[in-house]
Amino acid sequence: MEKGWLGLPYHTISEHYNQLFGEKVYKIPVTVVDNCPNRMGLKGMQTCVFCDVWGSAANKESLTMELRSQIETYHERISRRYNAKAFLIYFQAYTNTFTKVSALRNNFDIALSYPWVKGFTLGTRPDCLSKSVLDLWNEYHERSFVAVEMGVQSFFNDQLEFMRRGHTAEASIEAIHKIADNTKVDLGIHLIFGNPGETDEQIVKTAEIVNSLPITNVKLHNMHVLKNTPLEDMYHRGEFTPIDRETYTQRVELFLQHLSPRFAMHRLAAYSSRWDELVAPEWTKDKMGTHQYIIDQLRAKSAYQSQFFSAQTDADVEAQKFLAKKAQRLF
Repeated sequence: MEKGWLGLPYHTISEHYNQLFGEKVYKIPVTVVDNCPNRMGLKGMQTCVFCDVWGSAANKESLTMELRSQIETYHERISRRYNAKAFLIYFQAYTNTFTKVSALRNNFDIALSYPWVKGFTLGTRPDCLSKSVLDLWNEYHERSFVAVEMGVQSFFNDQLEFMRRGHTAEASIEAIHKIADNTKVDLGIHLIFGNPGETDEQIVKTAEIVNSLPITNVKLHNMHVLKNTPLEDMYHRGEFTPIDRETYTQRVELFLQHLSPRFAMHRLAAYSSRWDELVAPEWTKDKMGTHQYIIDQLRAKSAYQSQFFSAQTDADVEAQKFLAKKAQRLF
């Protein structure tokens, strides 16, 4: 295995964590909240078109399990399968800061009570970031690793309106800077490709916006249709057509080529673990096949992260030099 980006044409989250912890870490996804501002209908908001009744939970059985039971069940399962030694607790489903600070504190304390837990990461959205929440993150940062994954989804307001997100692109950018200016958390964002009317120019612009932000990582999703979602109704009415794997791969390639090498990628596409609830597209079921397909297409075209990126900082310059040199050995 090569030192650097693990022999892949993009900066992996595994390498990011290896640099932080000096060892491989695994995530344990847990569910501790059961709602968000959209699902509550606050300020006239509606449920996001892609969100099902499980709130993007990795495993719906988590909704009925106590936090300790979730952690211990998945710890045993992942440890046995991968011989894993170090873990992060991932508060994944719904909006994890849409709750009382006292509840957050209790959940964080439970997560950190296990000796093999290195820290935690939690998902949230731009409009659920009170000062008390930021202060709490700073408090826990003093004794553990704290990461935040914000659901930005798009930097184009027409796409956000289609998704019924209930916030603007400007609000996302403001929230990112708010977190970066007031905390020391490891900050990342989620983006969704495959929205109606999406263009190559928008993909490039998205990469350029990300390059300007004080974050460290990005997670990509393809827009897919789950049962019991507003998007399912739109799909059956012929108002939404899911992006095909080939076109989506081209979007990912374009995004990576214009993305600074300093950003780590969590994953390159969404994966539906609940096959019985996936409506379309079928390729979203094939986690490893889709991942390998994207990698193969990148290599076939000698494409890699930062290929068309214009370095702006010394750190970017050094990272780009490293990747360009490494790319010669990848293809």
